Amino acid sequence: MITTKKISVVVVCYFDELAIKALYGRLSETLKKITPSYEIIYINDASPDNSEVLLREIASKDNNLTIINHSRNFGAQAGFTSGMIQATGDAVVLMDGDLQDPPELIEEFVKKWLEGNMVIYGIRKEREKSMGKLKQHLYHLFYLLFSYSAYIKIPNDAGDFSLMDRVVVDHINSLPERDRFIRGLRAWVGYKSTGISYKRPERFDGRASVSTKGLLSAFRWARKAIFSFSYKPLEIVTYIAICTTILALIGIVVYLVLFLIYGAPQGFSTIIVMILFFASIQLLTLSIMGEYIGKIFEEVKGRPRFIIRDIVNDHKK
Repeated sequence: MITTKKISVVVVCYFDELAIKALYGRLSETLKKITPSYEIIYINDASPDNSEVLLREIASKDNNLTIINHSRNFGAQAGFTSGMIQATGDAVVLMDGDLQDPPELIEEFVKKWLEGNMVIYGIRKEREKSMGKLKQHLYHLFYLLFSYSAYIKIPNDAGDFSLMDRVVVDHINSLPERDRFIRGLRAWVGYKSTGISYKRPERFDGRASVSTKGLLSAFRWARKAIFSFSYKPLEIVTYIAICTTILALIGIVVYLVLFLIYGAPQGFSTIIVMILFFASIQLLTLSIMGEYIGKIFEEVKGRPRFIIRDIVNDHKK
């Protein structure tokens, strides 16, 4: 034992049936070495496989395991939020349910926490080989773009796998926004933080990490991150607008000079190219503005971030 403080571990589960028993076993063994007081909170985000049945079977034998069943799939960020609200520990650990976040690393997280760090995050020093070179390069490109554009500093290659002090968790829980990017909010709250590097293993179920659906999902995730924590897209559009306005004025002057010297120029190729160019700029501007307007639309609707169908072993009652 290295502490008597209570540790809560929030695990988001979706299509992780094959990893549940292995993760639960390793997680329980790790937590028992750390503290006598702990809880494991599984968020079943309406997983269509046999996950709920397996979790209920385990929870019937272990009161330290809490299950939150969502009414439908709300996504990982809503799942983590659901678990953070339910958690009663002095520190809260977030992790995925596919065993790509090694439970044994939690012990190192706790040691860093006891040294005075309020946030400890895992840094994916090396990703699984099945991800493929393309997706790895895209992730690195995203972090470069995000580091350049975000108005807060988020560590490169730091995922949701992390430990947060109760103070940090309470601050994040109190934030009103619904469309959440947890690792961004974790950095925005502030407080002393540090990272621990680890090699990300292959998926326990053997599924490949790269696919067309996975790439599209990663793109949506990257888009959410950038538009949640950056105003750079709007600034870039402003600069483009200034540049195109200057080009348009120069074009008008050149056209007038040519008209006075040579008369009306023949053909419409140049005009068509200019029209297409400015039309593309307008579409780009509208799409960027649309992203921000869409986020505003989601927030002002005021819908709940998730709906809980039921809770097994509810310790907050």
